Amino acid sequence: MSEKKSILVVGAGDATGGAIARRFAREGYIACVTRRHADKLAPLVESIEAEGGAAHAFGSDARKEDQVAALFAQIETDIAPIEVVVFNIGANVRFPITETTAQVYFKVWEMGCFAGFLTGREAAKVMLPRARGSIFFTGATASLRGSNGFAAFAGAKHGLRALAQSMARELGPKGIHVAQIIVDGAIDTEFIREKFPQRYALKEREGIVNPEAIAESYWQLHRQPRNAWTHELDLRPWIEPW
Repeated sequence: MSEKKSILVVGAGDATGGAIARRFAREGYIACVTRRHADKLAPLVESIEAEGGAAHAFGSDARKEDQVAALFAQIETDIAPIEVVVFNIGANVRFPITETTAQVYFKVWEMGCFAGFLTGREAAKVMLPRARGSIFFTGATASLRGSNGFAAFAGAKHGLRALAQSMARELGPKGIHVAQIIVDGAIDTEFIREKFPQRYALKEREGIVNPEAIAESYWQLHRQPRNAWTHELDLRPWIEPW
């Protein structure tokens, strides 16, 4: 790539977010990855650099407006223009409705929806003058339907989906690709392995989602010609009921 470009992954963990950062880094993008504590990103940065890519880790709270704005400004000024932004914060918790406190509901909404708004808004600000770029939001089954015990999570993910739709209609005609990726199924993570061993056992049958496969879909979305953009993409294992 002759022109330096960066991707910002907000909520870059050990699974999906990290896989997306690595996938784009292999294509020459400078991977800028962030989560609350930057030190937890060291293994991801090391793995990208070991493959010959470039990466920078940031510690920031995606719920704080000033921190999100400062993050975008720093990357744009010190690293490279942001060509792709991925919002990948989960906030998946389960509580019976009578045990869902105001604090729990508000925190889940802040992490899963409000932080997406702040990220998407700042992404639009830097991309609009260039009339190009991709803004991708990671959704879940809860983006489509609220399940038993997931009132807070479904509320946040429904809100994030509405945000993505609104932004796509506003920014698409201005050259910016906005998409929502709904991952409808268990992902191959330590959380699933430890908490849901029976579900994790389906990995042998390709019955849970591989983060690398998710990352490939993000890359293909970004490569789409603008005469055939996808707004909403749902991914699930072949044996997942839906």
